[in-house]
Amino acid sequence: MPTSQFLEKVLTARVYDVAIETPLDEMSVLSKRCGNRILIKREDLQPVFSFKLRGAFNKVFMAKQSDPNLTGVIAASAGNHAQGVALAAKKLHLQAIIVMPVTTPTIKINSVKSYGARVILHGENYDAAYQHSLILAKQKALSFIHAYDDIDVIAGQATIAHEIIRQCPDGAHAIFVPVGGGGLLAGIAGFIKRVKPSIKVIGVEPEDAACLAAAMKTGRRVRLKEVGIFADGVAVRQIGRTPFKMIKHIIDDTITVTTDQICAAIKDTFDNTRAICEPAGAVSLAGLKKYIDVHKPKGETLIAINSGANMNFDRLRHVSERADFGEQREALIAATIPEQPGSFLGFCRTIGKRQITEFNYRYADANRAIVFAGIQLVHGTQEKEEMISHLTQQGYSVDDMTDNEVAKLHTRYMVGGHPQAGVNNERIFRFQFPEKPGALLKFLDRIGHRWNISLFHYRNHGADYGRVLLGIQVGAQDQREFRLFLQSLNFPFWEETQNPAYQLFLR
Repeated sequence: MPTSQFLEKVLTARVYDVAIETPLDEMSVLSKRCGNRILIKREDLQPVFSFKLRGAFNKVFMAKQSDPNLTGVIAASAGNHAQGVALAAKKLHLQAIIVMPVTTPTIKINSVKSYGARVILHGENYDAAYQHSLILAKQKALSFIHAYDDIDVIAGQATIAHEIIRQCPDGAHAIFVPVGGGGLLAGIAGFIKRVKPSIKVIGVEPEDAACLAAAMKTGRRVRLKEVGIFADGVAVRQIGRTPFKMIKHIIDDTITVTTDQICAAIKDTFDNTRAICEPAGAVSLAGLKKYIDVHKPKGETLIAINSGANMNFDRLRHVSERADFGEQREALIAATIPEQPGSFLGFCRTIGKRQITEFNYRYADANRAIVFAGIQLVHGTQEKEEMISHLTQQGYSVDDMTDNEVAKLHTRYMVGGHPQAGVNNERIFRFQFPEKPGALLKFLDRIGHRWNISLFHYRNHGADYGRVLLGIQVGAQDQREFRLFLQSLNFPFWEETQNPAYQLFLR
C-alpha cells in the first residue's frame, strides 16, 4: 500500500468512538535501575483493558459503511480481540458472534458476554476456532473481523504510534512491540517508519511462540508446530500475511523472551505503576530489558507497549514464583550436607547474610541430607556463581537448579514424602516467627545442635510472618528438656504429629 494511503487510513481511523488516548507513563524506578528513560504506553487502560479495541472498532465501522444492510459480525479470538469486536458491535447496533477456544480464560469469556455478544466455544486452540468461525460466517452471512490480518484493523492499531509521536515530541530511540499475529507491530512500524524513521521499532515474542523470528530468518511465513500458551494473547503459530508483508523490510530487530523474563516484567510494571498486566502485555517490557542487557545503551528513551491487562487472578501465583528468576534475583540449589545435628545451621552460616527464600528437606538416610534451597540474590548470576563456588570449597556438593524447569515447576513442591528408613522419635511442629532478614538463621541457631532435624519446610511468601514445618527427633529421655526449649523460643508453635496430612504423606 502506498505511504500516503496508509497514513490517510491511520489519520482517519475511527477508534475514539470507543477507545481513549492512553497515557505514556514514565517508569521512574526501572529507569533509574537501568540507566535509561523507560516509558510505557498504557493500553491496559482501554475500556476492554486491551489495545485490540482500536482495530476492531475501525474494521467493524468500515464494514458497516461498506454495507449499510449489514446485520452482524463474527470473529475468532482467545479474548482481547473478541472483547473489542463485541463492544464495537454493541456500539454500532450489530449482532456479534465470537468463536473462542475452549481453553479461553473465564474472565475473557464473561467479559465478551457482558457486551451482548454470543460466545461459541469450539476447539482447543485459535486455529480450530478460526476455521469454525469462517464456516459460520458463510452460513449466517456475517462479516468476518480478523484479529490482525486486515489493513483496517492494522490502521486502527497504528493510532497508538500516532499518539506516541505527539506524547513524546523529543523523540524516542526505540519502541518495543509485542507480536502475536503481527497487526500491532505492522501498524506501529508502518506509521513510525513513515513519520520518524530514526526511531527503532523492535518486535518482541515469547521464545515458545516466535513465529515472526522464524519468518524473518527464512524470509517467508513459517507455521510453528506448536506454541506455548502462557502469554496466550500472542500465542500465534504463524505471522499474518498482510502484517508480514508490511514489516519484513522495515522493522529493526526481533527479540525473544522467556516465561521468567515475562514474569519479571509483570512485576516491574506493578512496582512502577501499580498496574497488573497480562503476560502478553508484559512481553514488550521484557524485550526492552533484554535489549538493555545485550546492547548496554545509556541515557536513551525506550518505549514499551503494555498491550493489555486481561489477567486471570489465579495466574498471579505462577507469576510471583517465577518473577525473581527472570530478574536473576533468586537461585535454586540442591546441596548435600551431613545427616547430623547442627548441619542445617552450619550450612546456613556458610551461605552467609543472604536471605534464604526457601528451605526444603526430608530425612533419607543416616549419613547424608539433601536440601533444596532458594537464596535471594542482589548481583545476579555472578553472585550465584560465587556462592556456589564458596559452598563447594567448604565441602558441600551443590547442583544449580535455577534454570531447571522440573525443579521450578515441580520438585520444589514435592521435596518430602515418606523417609526411606524409619525415623525414630519424630515429632512434627509448625512454627511462626517475624519475617525479616536473618530470621531463619536465628531460628536454627536457637535449635542448635541438641536434636536432629528430620523434616524441614520453609518458603518466604513476602508476608509479615515466616512459617516453618519442622520434624525433629526427640528421645524419651529428652522430653522435659525439649518442652523447656519450646517455651524458651517465644515463637507461636503448634504440634502437628497427629495431623493426617503428616500421617498420610510424610511419616
